[in-house]
Amino acid sequence: MKAVFLASVTALAISSTIAHAASGPAVVYDQAGKFDKSFNEGVANGVKKYTDETGVQVREFEPKNEAQVEQGLRRLAKRGYSPIVTVGFNMTSAVEKVAKDFPKINFTTIDGVIDLPNVQSVVFKEQEGSFLVGALAAMKSKTDTVGFVGGMDIPLVRKFGCGYEQGAKYVTPNAKVLQNMIGSTGAAFNDPTKGSELAKSQFSQGADVVFAAAGGSGIGVYQAAKDEGKYAIGVDSNQNHIQPGTMLTSMVKRVDEAAFKTYEDAAAGKWKSGLVVLGLSDGGIDWALDKNNASLITEDMKAKMKDIRAKIVSGDIKVHDYMSDNTCNY
Repeated sequence: MKAVFLASVTALAISSTIAHAASGPAVVYDQAGKFDKSFNEGVANGVKKYTDETGVQVREFEPKNEAQVEQGLRRLAKRGYSPIVTVGFNMTSAVEKVAKDFPKINFTTIDGVIDLPNVQSVVFKEQEGSFLVGALAAMKSKTDTVGFVGGMDIPLVRKFGCGYEQGAKYVTPNAKVLQNMIGSTGAAFNDPTKGSELAKSQFSQGADVVFAAAGGSGIGVYQAAKDEGKYAIGVDSNQNHIQPGTMLTSMVKRVDEAAFKTYEDAAAGKWKSGLVVLGLSDGGIDWALDKNNASLITEDMKAKMKDIRAKIVSGDIKVHDYMSDNTCNY
C-alpha cells in the first residue's frame, strides 16, 4: 500500500513538473502560415523580438485547416501555455470555446472581439491607415483611377476598402476606385493567383496603383504590378521590400507590437483582459516610408501626408468606419 502511495505521489510530481515545464507564452497563426509575408509574419516578428530581448521561447503552432485551430488551442491550454496569442478573426469562435473551458489561461486575440474575463481583444482602426494610403495612391496616380483587392469578403476587409476610397477621393474628388474581393472563405487570403488576376483586370481598366488587403494573396497583386509597370500598396507588415520600386508604400498594422506587448505585460503581471483599440494616434497604424520606396515619394507628397495624418489624429478629418453600419457613406 505504501509503495502504491509513493508511486502515485511520484507520478503526480512528474506530471506537475511536465506541466510547469510546458507553460509559457504561445501563439497560434492562421492557415496562411507564419511566413505569409503579411499579417502572420507581422505577428511572428513580434514573437521573435520578444524572444531576442528576453531569451524566452514562444511556442508556435501553425494549423493546416480549421479543425486544427481548436485542437491546437486546447492542446496548448491543457499544457499550461499562457498567454496564447491568436492571429485573425477566423479564430474567434474557437478561442471563445477554449477560453471558456480554460478560465485560468489568458488569451489575446488579434482582430477578434470576445467578451470573457480571460481574453484580451486587440483591434485596429484600419480605416485610418487605409485613408492615408488611399490619399497617397491618388497623389501618385496619373489616371485618377486606383484599385483595391481584398481577401475574404467580410466587413473587416470592406473596412480597408472603404477607408482607401475615402482617402483617394479626399485628394482627387472625381477619382475612380475599383474594388474586388478574392473570395468568401479563409482560402481567399492564400490565393496569389487570383490576386494577380484581379489586379491585372483593374490595371486593364485604367488603375495604376492597387492596394491589396488580402494576406498572402497580395503577393500575386504585387507581382502583377511589377509585370505591368504599375504600383502596389502592401498591408499589415511593411512589405516595401517585396518589390522595391513597385511598392508605393504599405499600410502598416502593428500586430508585431500587439503580440510583443501581450507577452511583455504578462511577464510583468500587467496583462489585462478587455478591448484594446489601436490607431494612428497611438502608433498602432501608419504608412511605411523607407529606403525601398523613398525615391517614389516626393517632398510635396510627404508634406501632404503629414498634414492629412495630423488632421485624422486631431479629428479634423472624420474617417468613416465601415464596421459601424456596413456602409461606405462619407
